Amino acid sequence: MVFKRFVEIGRVAFISFGPHAGKLVAIVDVIDQNRALVDGPCSGVRRQAMPFKCMQLTDFVLKFPHSARQKCVRLAWEKENINEKWSATRWAKKIEAREKKAKMTDFDRYKVMKAKKMRNRIIKHEMKKLQKIAAKKAKKPGKAGKAPKGKKPEKAPKAKKPEKAPAPKAQKAQK
Repeated sequence: MVFKRFVEIGRVAFISFGPHAGKLVAIVDVIDQNRALVDGPCSGVRRQAMPFKCMQLTDFVLKFPHSARQKCVRLAWEKENINEKWSATRWAKKIEAREKKAKMTDFDRYKVMKAKKMRNRIIKHEMKKLQKIAAKKAKKPGKAGKAPKGKKPEKAPKAKKPEKAPAPKAQKAQK
């Protein structure tokens, strides 16, 4: 497997669990192999040390020097439009859909069920139409080569097998 996302200064990370779960931060400095100094100026995360275990690296990288001040990180964040880029990713859309599904009421789930049934009924109806059309097209070329139903083609007479002469019975030796 080839890795494409590396821990580096300016790498934007998604916090997967902990008190700031679901927010984006930028890595400002690497403390050691287990922790980094992070800052989320536009997501409401104050500068703090955070373990790599609770971060997931994204494809976004900001350009600023290591241990840069919050003002510098904020300018780079806004210049790159990280919030807009993040909300356009499939990752963010999946998270949003999961949260939306979790907040659904019983009546909302019922409406979704009915809509799915209706969609599947329409799809099934259209598939039946297409199958009928395909079956009609398949029958038409085959009929031209076949003989009419009323007449059966004559079979060639079977060749008779030559009869074998009965083998002479062996006589039992009497004692």
